[in-house]
Amino acid sequence: MKTIVTLAIAICCCFLNNAQTIEKFSIDSGGASVTAAGIDMLYTIGEVNIQELSVGNVQVSEGFINADFRVLIHPIVFLQGPILNPSTPGLMNDDLRVNALIPTTSPYADNATVNATVFDVTGNDAIVDWVWLELRASDDNSRLINARSALVQRDGDVVDTDGVSNVIMQASSTSYYVVIKHRNHLGVMSLATIGLSDNTTTVVDFTNSAFATFGNNAQAELDANTVALWSGDVNASNSITFSGTNNDVNAIKDYVLLDPMNVLNFITFSSTGYLNEDLDLNGFARFSGSPNDSNIIKDNVLNHPLNFLNLPTYNINTTVPAQN
Repeated sequence: MKTIVTLAIAICCCFLNNAQTIEKFSIDSGGASVTAAGIDMLYTIGEVNIQELSVGNVQVSEGFINADFRVLIHPIVFLQGPILNPSTPGLMNDDLRVNALIPTTSPYADNATVNATVFDVTGNDAIVDWVWLELRASDDNSRLINARSALVQRDGDVVDTDGVSNVIMQASSTSYYVVIKHRNHLGVMSLATIGLSDNTTTVVDFTNSAFATFGNNAQAELDANTVALWSGDVNASNSITFSGTNNDVNAIKDYVLLDPMNVLNFITFSSTGYLNEDLDLNGFARFSGSPNDSNIIKDNVLNHPLNFLNLPTYNINTTVPAQN
């Protein structure tokens, strides 16, 4: 015989003549999970856990609920640009930090901020730049569950905004596809889902060539064992194009020639700043001359493993599925 236990979750309470009334919202005899506004909510009946949770612009008020909205993750990634000609083998260059060009506000959608002292650290743990992390649903790798800005160190460790801690993502403890993106490199996603929890930090090492990623040649090979995000997406098109319509080389050229500081319109002028046109992240965007950022695009396109005919019009497209 099935026993039905009737429980009410309180949504609003009114006090009339010192008496409390409870509006019934949900009656359940078990547990379930629901998704709203990109948040996975797990609930069970029988345990009272009253709290307020905020994720982005969405606030969840809990009644009968048992869910931890945080997981710990330790991604590792190399950006191809700053490791092409490293001053220290095996470490990305941190020229943006050395030249005080990394902004304290993230260039990504959440506008995360850091204390400027985070950029005082030197050595292996010096900050190279901001990156963007995503967790995507295990049943649909185009569905975003949570995303946030983080920082990447010279050795590839991706850390929280304090510059040292493992990253905390606002999501329930379960499995996700993990995505890492950068403003002028192509992003990458894990081939399989990865289990994450709130009490164990999970390492996700995208620098290891043995780590399976979604799509063919999702990253650039540095050596037999090490890979990095492809550099060259100047115009944020999720592709790298050397020649043809809307190519990234022309985006560099146009920026350099239109730079107000380039009063003589020299094609060899170096624009300075925190620029998407600066593909090796050395603080300078160069279209022509030595060294220049255009050659990074040319070399990547002509030498891409799938560009069998070495066509200059070949496009390197992101392997990360478009987000729904």
